[in-house]
This record gives sequence, C-alpha cells and structure tokens, in this order.
Amino acid sequence: MSIKIALLKSGESVVADITEKGQEELISGENKICGYLFKNPYIVDLASDQEVLLLEEGETPSEDRNVGVNFTPWICLTSDEVMLVKPDWVVTIVTPIEEIVKLYEEMIDGQSS
Repeated sequence: MSIKIALLKSGESVVADITEKGQEELISGENKICGYLFKNPYIVDLASDQEVLLLEEGETPSEDRNVGVNFTPWICLTSDEVMLVKPDWVVTIVTPIEEIVKLYEEMIDGQSS
C-alpha cells in the first residue's frame, strides 16, 4: 500500500492508498497521468478541540504533546471503495507522518473484520 495525503483544490486533505492512473500516448510513446486512484479515501483533519501550537524557527514541540485527528469518509454517500480523481484537482500529494499511517491502517483493518 502507498498511504498518502492529497491536498485537493477544495481544501480537503484526503488520506488514502493513492496510485497514479496513467494513459499511454500512441504518438509520443509517453505516459501521461490521467488521474489518481484513491482507495478507501478519508478526509483527515485536526480534532476541533485541539489547540494549535505555533513554534519559532528552530523550536521543536515537546514529546509529551498529543494532537488529535479526525477521519471522515470522503464522499460518504457511496459504497465505492476506489475513486478516480482528475490530476487538476490535486494540489499536492505528501507522505503522512507514521502516526497517521498507523491510525489509518488500524481504522481500515477494523472495517474489513
């Protein structure tokens, strides 16, 4: 699995197993990205009851600080598990911190049981 967070033009941060869906061009022989496949997508955001910590350059947060996150199904009125997202809707795709990956995988594994 390739767990990533995609920031969309809508402002949503979507965590999912994200893969590129390519389309080969017959003329040039190049592969173009025609979309991204989001498997089991969830909106991930900070829990609303968490305070935001601003740090000065060079400062690091204390180790005992916990930050809560919420996972909300993305497009919750569908039973589809895989969705194609056009590349012009994706601002960037990043690798989440280990804790987010662990929480996401636990949630997905718990749903399949």
